[in-house]
Amino acid sequence: MAGGGFVVDGPATDYGGRVTASVIITCLMAASGGLIFGYDIGISGGVTTMESFLKPFFPKVWRRMGEAKQDEFCLYDSQVLTAFTSSLYIAGLVASLVAGRLTKAVGRQAVMLLGGLTFFLGAAINAAAVNIAMLILGRMLLGFGIGFTNQAAPVYLAEVAPPRWRGVFTTGFQFFIAIGVVAANFTNYGTVRIPRWGWRLSLGLAAVPASAIFLGALLIPDTPSSLVQRGKLDRARAALRRVRGPSADVEAELKDIVRNVEDSMKSEEGAFRRILRREYRPHLVMAVAIPTFQQLTGIIVIAFFSPVLFRTVGFGSNAALLGAVILGAVNVGSILVSTLAVDRFGRKFLFMVGGVQMILCQVAVSWILGAKTGQEGNATLARGYALAVLVLMCAFSAGFGWSWGPLLWIIPSEIFPVEIRSAGQSISVAINLGLTFVQTQTFLAMLCRFKHGTFAYFAAWDAVMTAFIAVFLPETRGVPLELMRSVWESHWYWSRFLKYGEDEKHADQRA
Repeated sequence: MAGGGFVVDGPATDYGGRVTASVIITCLMAASGGLIFGYDIGISGGVTTMESFLKPFFPKVWRRMGEAKQDEFCLYDSQVLTAFTSSLYIAGLVASLVAGRLTKAVGRQAVMLLGGLTFFLGAAINAAAVNIAMLILGRMLLGFGIGFTNQAAPVYLAEVAPPRWRGVFTTGFQFFIAIGVVAANFTNYGTVRIPRWGWRLSLGLAAVPASAIFLGALLIPDTPSSLVQRGKLDRARAALRRVRGPSADVEAELKDIVRNVEDSMKSEEGAFRRILRREYRPHLVMAVAIPTFQQLTGIIVIAFFSPVLFRTVGFGSNAALLGAVILGAVNVGSILVSTLAVDRFGRKFLFMVGGVQMILCQVAVSWILGAKTGQEGNATLARGYALAVLVLMCAFSAGFGWSWGPLLWIIPSEIFPVEIRSAGQSISVAINLGLTFVQTQTFLAMLCRFKHGTFAYFAAWDAVMTAFIAVFLPETRGVPLELMRSVWESHWYWSRFLKYGEDEKHADQRA
């Protein structure tokens, strides 16, 4: 089977259900967990360009902004500044690993509640900060909130959504991330005009999306799979009836869930040890590769530092913030395209189209900056070329928005069997946040030292990951979670690992 594809035109089992108003509302509330991650991505990059924020907390960067002759690529290269932005991701990494055990013990819903609460506390501390220590403490609490929510919400969506529409509903998490980014950029565009305390308003308003996810999580049931895992069979049946509607064969779906959970409980191994077994090698590789490659697209640093980036290529402060708003709006539109296409054309198709688009845009940006700002980066970029960079970054953002953005949350949340689903999603989120920490720590220094070559570097990685997807990722469109094993058993490469796992299991039973 060329390219390892395994296409299913429709679900092997749909249990006769339909898309109900209840499942739409439930999934929207769960997907809104993406708001807190998106708001933080958008707000931090904008706040770090505000003079009222830089002057009291990062005076060296503020003084550098006033120097007449300064390499624009190195303007914001400050270890203290990057420590502020990246401290969140270390906390998020730890929280996502803890969340793997918590979601199994207390359920997906409870972990989302905890995520909203800790993010709210972080927003309050940041808004009231009077020193660097308070800023970093607040950032770490924000990180705990993001780690909990990013682990629990995608798993929740994958387990509640009807199989035929799982891609659409799980894409909602990335859609809300993008909405959060746009809302943050609009906020920064307004608060930059408020002298002295505008940055406090930007950081404090993070409490709004935190409240949204907390209140939303209070109103939704836990997932049937999670309830069955914790022995709450009657509540699982009620949750299924609520989200599937009266026409669904709830008992048949519940029977499949119970069977999968019972099979998963036959082993005494913990989920994190179990995921290391050979039969789960394909799942583990994807749990590591997908978030790793997503970070190496360069999107997080472009989204996070877009105001800084646009100032670097010649925009003024207000224009740079407006450029970030435009970039975020394009991303939202492209995710809507992905929502319509992901269950129609499949995951691999979107990965391939988006990958090629990102490569071309990164190469073009690298060429423009190299040719028009000089090797030292101290030549002013003409307005026409600065606008061209903005257009190319928007095209890059669109390519990401209908591929690596939403698919980061879809693929890991749907490929794992129930016995390792929480652990697998925890690993995926932890790697994503850990690499985000590395990227935010190194991007400004990389931009300073490699200048336009930074974008060529990311373009090369885009080429590598597109080739990897073409060869190794099987198509999972329309496959019920309970039947996902058949995807791996039919793959030209990964099937050997699952067959070995079956032989190993039979040998253990004979012994």
